[in-house]
Amino acid sequence: MTRLTGNALRVTVFIGENDTWHHKPLYSEIVHRAHAAGLAGASVFRGIEGFGATSLIHTSRLLSLSEDLPVAIVVVDTEERVRAFLPQLDELVEEGLVILDDCEVIRYVGRETAPGASGRKGKKSL
Repeated sequence: MTRLTGNALRVTVFIGENDTWHHKPLYSEIVHRAHAAGLAGASVFRGIEGFGATSLIHTSRLLSLSEDLPVAIVVVDTEERVRAFLPQLDELVEEGLVILDDCEVIRYVGRETAPGASGRKGKKSL
């Protein structure tokens, strides 16, 4: 069971939905590498509108511009683990924005993964 509370570091990566790494979605590669690095978790959020360095607005409201919508990948873990992961982001993100924020985790408890664990059934412990 993973427990993370207290001071942490959040890394948010802003890229385009169509960005790729070796012919697969870049956001997927970032998530898989974060998992392999043992980080607490990663989530991908698809934007509905935005613009970046090109100043071209991408929006889901106009069919002609609905391609390459903005995507944000968010990872929160201890500062040490996040900073150790940054060289991989340097390798992967050629165009985009990577930001770091100090944050405080109030409660993060992962589910047990032991054989026979019943998921959400039964009592939860804090």
